[in-house]
Amino acid sequence: MSTTPKTPSRTSPETPRNFRNVPRQVRSLAKLPRGKRMAVVKGQDSGRFMDIYHNVLTVSWPWFFFQLAAAFIVVNLIFAMLYAVDRNGIINARPGSFADAFFFSVQTLGTLGYGAMAPRTLYTNLLVTVESFTGILTIALFTGIIFARFSRPFARVLFSNVAVVAPFDGVPTLMFRVANQRGEAIIDASVTVTLARQHTTLEGVTMRRFQELKLMRSNSSLFALSWTVMHPINPDSPLYGLTPEDMEAQDMEIVVMLNGLDEILADRIYARHAYWADEIVWNRRFVDVISLTHSGHRLVDLTLFHDTVDMVDEI
Repeated sequence: MSTTPKTPSRTSPETPRNFRNVPRQVRSLAKLPRGKRMAVVKGQDSGRFMDIYHNVLTVSWPWFFFQLAAAFIVVNLIFAMLYAVDRNGIINARPGSFADAFFFSVQTLGTLGYGAMAPRTLYTNLLVTVESFTGILTIALFTGIIFARFSRPFARVLFSNVAVVAPFDGVPTLMFRVANQRGEAIIDASVTVTLARQHTTLEGVTMRRFQELKLMRSNSSLFALSWTVMHPINPDSPLYGLTPEDMEAQDMEIVVMLNGLDEILADRIYARHAYWADEIVWNRRFVDVISLTHSGHRLVDLTLFHDTVDMVDEI
């Protein structure tokens, strides 16, 4: 006698059980700003406390400078307490004055040397030697971290606000546009488009499934102006036969990843975007944005980059 397996009462850990109620700005990882934490990770090991370099590269600029200032003050407070041990170790400092010891530490760490205060005893001179060496390391570390933040390569790539589904050579085709706002070449650019949607297995487990969409052209040897990325919706496509209502019901998301070599920065740059079902419009096409100036230069009009027209109006 066969028995029917019980349907699990919970969803897969890969997907929140109230996924539909999660705000789109949160659940769409591809639309998060650069450096924004993609998820809250619970149960990390102790190595997260040593990941300082990653932290200083991802925090906001105000918080970054606040951390630098806090570190500078903490270092000087530590040395000020050590200077205060010797009440008469600093010339022209008030005996036992913690404020004088702190500002003497600031002058030593910053190699200012105003001349008003100076070390007197052997203990204070040894402490000044240690702090001077610490100051060299601190300034070098701060300079390197600031340069690392300024020198990080990033793409100024613009994605169209919407994607369109319209006939192309008689085949329904999913299309969206990408533009390089710098107007310079991105060498060996490539784009990957993935379909993400909710899927319920025969056992009743709901999870987020991903399928890569085949593109008419996924590489561009020289991407400088505008690029219309196209996916034909033929019988081999996961989108074949679907309606806008079907896409909405399955919480479909078109995830786009683009990368290439910036010829000026001489480094690879990356950009990402996503389109939800209600950001895909049907039977419309994009307005032309490329033209020629009077001097013969190509002109990309980004003010029209997101505009579409109805296909019916053109017939």
